[in-house]
Amino acid sequence: MSDLNHIIDDARAAFASASRPADLENEKAKFLGKDGALTKELKALGALPVDEKKSRGAAVNAVRQQVEALLNAARDALNEAALNEKLATEQLDVTLPGRGLATGGIHPVTRVTRRVEAIFRSMGFDVADGPEIENDWYNFTSLNSPENHPARSMQDTFYVADKDERGNPLVLRTHTSPMQVRYARTHVANAKPPIKVIAPGRTYRVDSDATHSPMFHQVEGLWIDTAVSFADLKGVYTTFLQRFFETDDLKLRFRPSYFPFTEPSVEIDMAFGSGPNAGKWLEISGAGQVHPSVIRNFGLDPEEYMGFAFGSGLERLAMLRYGVNDLRLFFENDLRFLGQFK
Repeated sequence: MSDLNHIIDDARAAFASASRPADLENEKAKFLGKDGALTKELKALGALPVDEKKSRGAAVNAVRQQVEALLNAARDALNEAALNEKLATEQLDVTLPGRGLATGGIHPVTRVTRRVEAIFRSMGFDVADGPEIENDWYNFTSLNSPENHPARSMQDTFYVADKDERGNPLVLRTHTSPMQVRYARTHVANAKPPIKVIAPGRTYRVDSDATHSPMFHQVEGLWIDTAVSFADLKGVYTTFLQRFFETDDLKLRFRPSYFPFTEPSVEIDMAFGSGPNAGKWLEISGAGQVHPSVIRNFGLDPEEYMGFAFGSGLERLAMLRYGVNDLRLFFENDLRFLGQFK
């Protein structure tokens, strides 16, 4: 055993001199590799007499265990040194102030939608929701749109490849007006009018500029009863806007227009009160008395029932409320813009 002690001493010195894991593995090979000192001692056992082979083999294995223990200790020391060096470079200054977590906010269009719903609920209106993929009958035919109406063209409407169970084309709804018919038919099946409902939701059209988007939000309003006049439309909508903008000092105008589902029809404009567009007019709604043909599609007699409907762009109401001059800002997800609405 004494003649093998020099191997232990040599290994201790070699492993201690290794400054990198790669150097340590090179030193290991000198003792435990296939041409290493201990490997040679094991190979030499074959030439020894049988009575010496056992004792010599035990001595060689004891030395091997000590060399492996020295190797593992050297590895641990190198790993610990590397870890300490890494921790030193990544050391945190616990005296620095915390960064904190930025709080999010509700999107301005969602804020406006919730505000509109709350105002109309306070005026006795229900709030309804419907499908964004509509069939041709609900989106156009039931609303008195003729077969050759420009809105049916693929230049204005997003058509879906599938058809409904009756073979009617499917479209991404171009307005929330189909909810007039859906809600009214469901209501009439269970009770008589009055029908008072709004239906906010996403709508889609092939259009894009500073005041239009291919996807935008609308709120549809409908009031049907035996004696609901155009004067009621003007009163309800003006009251809504006064509550929405929290002021009676509003500049509104009702311009004669045409929609196939209302007669007479108007477009409602409002002037910007602040921002770069202050004083300029922006169309915010189409409205009018519900056309008799549409009332028939509700399952009601137009000789007995009448009412008004309107469809307002929620992004446009948001533009007016917050003084935003470009509708596209609502969809660009720019945190510098959205951070103003916390």
